Formats: sequence, structure tokens, C-alpha cells
Amino acid sequence: MRILIVGAGGVGSAAVRIAVRRDFFEKLVVADYDPARPQALVDEVADPRVEAAQVDASRADAVAGLIEAHGITHVLNAVDPRFVMPIFDGALAAGATYLDMAMSLSTPHPEQPHALPGVKLGDEQFAKDGQWKDAGRLALVGIGVEPGLSDVFARYAEDHLFSEIDELGVRDGANLVVAGYDFAPSFSIWTTIEECLNPPVIYEKDRGWYTTEPFSEPEVFDFPGGIGPVECVNVEHEEVLLMPRWTKAKRVTFKYGLGDEFIGVLKTLHKLGLDSTAKVNVKGVEVSPRDVVAACLPDPATIGDKMNGKTCAGVWVTGTGIDGQPRSTYLYHVADNDETMREYGSQAVVWQTAINPVIALELLATGVWTGTGVLGPEAFDAKPFLDLLAAPAPTGYGSPWGMEDRAV
Repeated sequence: MRILIVGAGGVGSAAVRIAVRRDFFEKLVVADYDPARPQALVDEVADPRVEAAQVDASRADAVAGLIEAHGITHVLNAVDPRFVMPIFDGALAAGATYLDMAMSLSTPHPEQPHALPGVKLGDEQFAKDGQWKDAGRLALVGIGVEPGLSDVFARYAEDHLFSEIDELGVRDGANLVVAGYDFAPSFSIWTTIEECLNPPVIYEKDRGWYTTEPFSEPEVFDFPGGIGPVECVNVEHEEVLLMPRWTKAKRVTFKYGLGDEFIGVLKTLHKLGLDSTAKVNVKGVEVSPRDVVAACLPDPATIGDKMNGKTCAGVWVTGTGIDGQPRSTYLYHVADNDETMREYGSQAVVWQTAINPVIALELLATGVWTGTGVLGPEAFDAKPFLDLLAAPAPTGYGSPWGMEDRAV
């Protein structure tokens, strides 16, 4: 296996640091628009299998050319969703397997944005499923942590724990704090604005996909690992678009523990138009307001040494157990920032995102996972993935997951 990771930011760097501890690949090229970023990473890991490259991820032909120049077999997209389609198309053109952690962007319904979906997350990618099948190639989409690990949990729950699922409720919460900052998101603010201010999507079997108001239906969810109760709200996310395609769940939701302050900041950005991606003229210079916001905030990849706490990702499954009795179970994974910084030099949120595509790459390299077309994590056997995640190193990745039954 010869891997190309596009993007040397927080998640891309964490993926490299995780991958170099494994022996399933022959070569790994990490590329970025700024050539200094991947070169610094290559110098840091000092692994002869890893090398740096420069690429313009907005151009499918540039991505394809880099794939062909290095004989790449598998491409991992580790940049923000604006670049999904050129990397996706470049991988297909060059005959490589494709993986990403966020899917093609949505567009709200022009007339009823808080009732009906417009262009949904991933629609552009699923529209090309036939091309990938015809080419005999695989595009494994949404294989980060959320989407990704949460989708693997959904597959495991349907196959091993439940005979009937009423709801797959993805719930994400944390108690992370960043010293020295009043406001410092632990993940890409560009992506956070996109998913939090777009109309959230909900799926119901009898109704299909529909939308609601941002930050709607607040609920307090008690997270494990010492995190405790966190208020969670509806947010647009890929799981709701992926899980119904490969599971029989009657309802799918995604709720994120943002907190009142974070929600207030996002609402203010929206009110001022600072969430916009459309460029405006500022003293003769064309700039995107959202890019300015991102430039004014600390890079999530650089704040790990100032962070403290844990983050939890998982799916709350309700329905009927395999014994025929009502069941309510939360399947989850917790990442402790102190541990991820000590072991990998990556903060918890980006590390927890990055470990999952690396595991998927290993399962593809060993032939445990196979497929063609545009597929989500739910389309594959969950048990080998979860076994590899939890098994102690060097056999596995030494990061156990948990399962907690709750009152019905």
C-alpha cells in the first residue's frame, strides 16, 4: 500500500504520527499547499517510508498528477470539506482508493431550509457511485470519528446487540478547556461554522430526511469517562445521511455538546455575516469573512499543550435487544488530551479523528475490508475494526472503546 495524505494540519499530522507505528504500508506521502508543513512533519517522524510533497487540493488534475507520480494506491483526504470533490475526482481519475472524514458540502433548500433538505451532505459523491463501481474502485467516505467510528458502532449494534433499532442517536460531548483563550475551538472553525449554522438534518423511516432549526431540541446527555452531563443540540452531520443507507434504524439524529457560549459566538458570527464564504472587498483586497475568522483564531493543531480534559464520541442506540427485551445502550470512545499529547504529540480531538482512517487503511491493506463504489463505514463488518482499535499494541492500536447500558 502506498498512501497519500492530503493536508498536513492537525488531523493529517496526527494520522501520520499514528500510521508510522504500523507496518501495513510501503510508502506514505503527506502533501499540503504550503510545502513547509509536510516537510516539518517528515523531519519530526524521521521514518524513511514518509516523504513530503506540495499540492493544490482545489485542482483534481494536480491531485491526480501527484498520485501518478508516486504510484499511490490509497488517498486520505485530511483537508476541510471545500476540497472534497477535487480530491475525490482526482483519486478516481488516477485509479486510487479514496478515504475522507467529511463529505461533500450541502446547500440549504432555497425556500424551506428549516423543513426540507436541499443538496445534502455527500450527495455529490453518491451521484458518482456508478463511476466508482464501473472503475472497480472504492471511495470510503466519512471514516473519521464522527462520521466514522460512530457509524462503525451503529453497524456493530445492529449486527450484535439489537434485533430492532428505534433510534441511532449520535452524541458528542467534551469537558476540554484551553488555557489562555476565551474562545479557542479544538477543531477547524471553518468546518465547525459550516456544520453548526446549516440546518440540521434528521432521518425518520416514514418521513425520510428533513431539516430543523440550528441548535434545536436541546437535551442533557450524561457522558462517560468523567465528562458528565452536557447539553447537546441538533447539528448538521454526515451520520444522519450515512446510517439510513445501510442500517434499518427507524430514526437517526446527531447532537453535539456545544455549550451556551459557543452557540452564542456562532450566532453572533452569523448575525454579522462573518460566517459567509462569499468574498467581500476590503480596501481593494477580496477576502472571505469566514477565512478571516479562522485566521484570527489559534490553529487547533497548535493548542494541544494548552488543552486539558477529555472528548467523547459515540452513538446512543434504543430499541429491542437480541433477547427481545427493550434496550438502551451507548457505545462510545473517549480520548484524554493528556494521553494523546504525551503519546503522539496531537491534541485529543484531532487524534481521535485521525486514528479511524488509519485503522480503515490497515483493514483495506490486509483485505479484511473490501468493496467498490461509494460506501460508508456501515457497509463493512464492524468487529474487525473495533477489535483492532482496542487491542494492545503492537497487535492493535491500544485505545479501548466502551459500551454502557442505560435505563429504558
